[in-house]
Amino acid sequence: MADVFLGLGSNEGDREDYIKQALELLSGDKGIEIKAVSSLYETKALGESKQPDFVNCVVRIKTDYQPKDLLAATQSIERKLGRESHTHMLPRSMDIDILLYDNIDFDSLELRIPHSRLRTRRFVLEPLLELDGKIKHPGTNEFLSECLEEVKSQKMIKIRDSSEVWNERR
Repeated sequence: MADVFLGLGSNEGDREDYIKQALELLSGDKGIEIKAVSSLYETKALGESKQPDFVNCVVRIKTDYQPKDLLAATQSIERKLGRESHTHMLPRSMDIDILLYDNIDFDSLELRIPHSRLRTRRFVLEPLLELDGKIKHPGTNEFLSECLEEVKSQKMIKIRDSSEVWNERR
């Protein structure tokens, strides 16, 4: 089974509830086993400042899915939670990104692993490092903790501890 990190984010409606629903749908998929969930963080939307703030977390899973199959599964969950296909830079109920998949470097038209902006986003790096503080970037072999220092200026607020996010739903 592959060791995978997913980034979850919501900036529409009851953001925390959408995160919890996404976790339930992920755990209900027989090809996915949730191993750990980070704390929840509130962050400003990047780029478009008129968007509502996001609630983000990172989830560590084990999966039998190959990368493109996992992408299809996560996109199906996004759609089940009301995400429309044209909402890339608009508010959305759920956004699920494949951040890391084992130690592979994968690039296709529809999917890039590791995620292309992984090293430049505090709202991904900090919760990821909360789950594994010694993880390295597969492409550069650098510790991701070194990247975190470069993005510390990005504002982020922890709003819920990891123990409250997934454990309360189990």
